[in-house]
Formats: sequence, structure tokens, C-alpha cells
Amino acid sequence: MAESPEIVTRIAPSPTGIMHIGTARTALFNWLFARGRGGKFLLRIEDTDRARSTPEATEAILDGMRWLGLDWDGEVVSQFARLERHAEVAHRMLAEGTAYKCFSPQEEIEAFREAARAEGRSTLFLSPWRDVPEAEHPDAPFAIRLKAPRVGETVIEDAVQGTVTFRNDQLDDMVMLRSDGTPTYMLAVVVDDHDMGVTHAIRGDDHLNNAARQAQIYRAMGWAEPVWAHIPLIHGPDGKKLSKRHGATGVMEYARMGFPPAAMRNYLARLGWSHGDDELFDDAQAIAWFDLGGIGRAPARLDMKKLENVSGWHIARMADAELVSAIESFLAISERPPLSQAQKDRLAAAMYCLKDRAKTLPDLLEKAQFALAEGPIVPDEGAAAALDDVSRGILTELTAQLQNASWTRDTLEAVLTAAADSHGLKFGKLAAPLRAALAGRSVSPSVYDMMLVLGRETSLARLTDAASPRG
Repeated sequence: MAESPEIVTRIAPSPTGIMHIGTARTALFNWLFARGRGGKFLLRIEDTDRARSTPEATEAILDGMRWLGLDWDGEVVSQFARLERHAEVAHRMLAEGTAYKCFSPQEEIEAFREAARAEGRSTLFLSPWRDVPEAEHPDAPFAIRLKAPRVGETVIEDAVQGTVTFRNDQLDDMVMLRSDGTPTYMLAVVVDDHDMGVTHAIRGDDHLNNAARQAQIYRAMGWAEPVWAHIPLIHGPDGKKLSKRHGATGVMEYARMGFPPAAMRNYLARLGWSHGDDELFDDAQAIAWFDLGGIGRAPARLDMKKLENVSGWHIARMADAELVSAIESFLAISERPPLSQAQKDRLAAAMYCLKDRAKTLPDLLEKAQFALAEGPIVPDEGAAAALDDVSRGILTELTAQLQNASWTRDTLEAVLTAAADSHGLKFGKLAAPLRAALAGRSVSPSVYDMMLVLGRETSLARLTDAASPRG
């Protein structure tokens, strides 16, 4: 029994300045499929459009891939660097009679299409040069067109969309090599995928029509076609194609919003793919579970609330040191000041009482302000309202009582509960000025957690400062 070929998938984005969230999801599907089968995941930059393809635009794609944690195998392939190979295949097809020289100038083709549109006829251009013998060819620039079948059907067996049939009389003889010698996208993709050994073409269903034309090149060359798998696009909450009006469309925008990469991978995996009712999972589970049969045909809808819930689940499960590292990366990406070593140490110590309720990294940072603050605490408006003369007096008493208390949760609970009781207060009434003193916020982790994280010296310094009359 012959061995199955190694699975090879790829992502082939055009460098346009950002990595779109849809491209990221396609990359993830290809990565999961290859990684779950011991195969290869390749990265090709389709940079033949030299006007838009800058080193900065390419770097933006690589940044998005690196941030998402989608590692690729081998070197990044530049499509532009392979122009000679594309041209070589076009000329081979010309020699083998599966392509022909077309001398129709672009102006003639455009004039035909304009007239056809005006008269309500098909704009499909049928080149008059298809069957003209070589001896009758002019000495003039020519494009190389595919000699596509004119009758019958081109059938695509798609792992997601099922059997898709295209009438050949609705497909023109597409240009593969322009008169200036440059290849078209259709030819370049096929040649590159073939040469790179791509076994599965997993991509957006906006490429489904392209598959018919590309399949004709594969068949003309006698090459094995990849498994086609055209996945539904991502739509906005309103059911329309995702665009800037829906908010963030670029991967790095989500990085700057503070979603951890693991959460983005989990969320993107569920956009158009499912494994039973599983919503929350880690990379190992996604790699083990992912298959093409789980991809639906309906467009997926971006749901920020669901993304936040997925993000919160991942943050709660991340190791403390991993979270501190994720926050350092987030601060760098969002061009915010880095943390000092002392702040990182306090943040790590506080993580146990922060991460269970945070939805995003900025959310976690906000909850961690009590541990990150350096110098006197300046309460916000809501917290300052809790620091009246009576509460300041209670804080002064507490400071004295805590000077020599053992710094354990049980002792702190005993001292604070006794203080509340002695003033006839419910603990919530005492907690408000304590939060204002320790965090400068009316919403914070518990006062006991904050005092344990801050330690005796810092806690007492903040209580003393808050108890002092304001000028």
C-alpha cells in the first residue's frame, strides 16, 4: 500500500499594510490542519503587485503571524522572486498546445466589453487568435492565454462546499502571461502551490470561482490538484461582509486591544468551525480536533462579547509568569511605558487575585493599579467620596492597630472586622475608605488581598497618607 503524501498547507497573503482578521483565521485553519497531521505549514507572500508590496507591508504580515503564534516551516517564499518560473510554465504550455498567443491589444478588449455591456450581451471575450496558425502571427507583443475547454463543465470537488460545477462556456481563455512578460495571479498561484507541494488549498470562499480557472491549469499541465477547501468569510454582527465600519479588521488592532494570542486562536478557530459544543479549548485540543468536516458553509459573525468571554477564560488559566510576559508584550505593542522590575514582581504576586475576573490585558492592568502604583495614591472621584472625616479617623485608628499585627489573612480579617464592629458598621462601609486608601479606586480586589500583596510597610504608608487631612 502506497504511503500517503505528507500534508502541506500554506497561507499566501498579499502585503497590503495590515494582516486582516480573515487572513489570520485562514492562516490558523491551515496551521491547525498541518500541525494535527505532522505536516508542513508554509508562508508565501504574494508580492507581484510592486506598487503595494513594500518591505514594511510584508513585515506587517510577519508581525501578525508572530503575534498570533503561528509558526511556519522553512523560509518565507516571495512570489515575485519566482517570475521566471511562472513564465517558463506559460511557455511550456504554449509549446504543448494548451495555451496560445493572443495579439489583441487591451484597448480592443475594453472596447468589446463596453459595447457588450451597452447592448446587454455577455462581456466574455473570446480571442480571435485561439486557432490562428503560427505562420500568420504578426511580429507584435502578445499575451499567453490558456486554451480552456469551450464545452462541457469544470467540476470542483470541495471539502467544504461539496461538488461545485462551472459551465466552460462561461469561462474565458484567461491570460496567464501578460504582453510585458509578467504572470497573472491565476498562473502564479498554481505554479507556486505545485512547486511547494501544497496538498490542501484551504482559503476563503471568495476564491471559489478562481478554483475553476486554476483547476484548468493543473489539468492542462497534468499536475495533481490539491484538495480544495473554501471556507466561509467572516461577517460583522449585522451579517454584512466584515469592514472598517464594524470596528477592528486588522490582527494587530486586537493585539493593541489587549486580547492574548491564545484567546484569539481559540476564538478564530470557532469562527466557521466547530467541534461539537466545545467553545473553550487550548491549542493542543484545537490541533487534535481540527478537521475540514467541521467547517460550515454559512459565514461566521464576529461577536466581541464572545471574544471577551473567551479571552477571560484564557487569562484565568494562564500561568502568572506567562501573564506578566503577555502584559509586557501588550505594553510594547501599544507603545505604553514598560514596567519596572519592582512593578513586575508586585504584579506577579498580585496575579492570583486579578486574573479570574479580567476579560482583557488592559482590564487586568486596571485591576492591578493598586500593585503598580508608585508613590502616594491619588483617589479617583468615586473613591475620594469615601474619605470623609469619620472614615479618616477610623483609618488612623486602624493604622495604629496594624503596626504590630502579624501580616496574615486571619489576623487582618480579625482586626478589620473588630474595627467595623466597634464603630457599628457593616464591613462594606469600612471597605470603601480602605479601597480608596490602598487602590484609589472604588472597585478593586478585596482589601485583604491588596494588603497581603502590598505588604505591611506599603499598606500602612497608604493608610496613613489617606488618613491625613487634605489641603
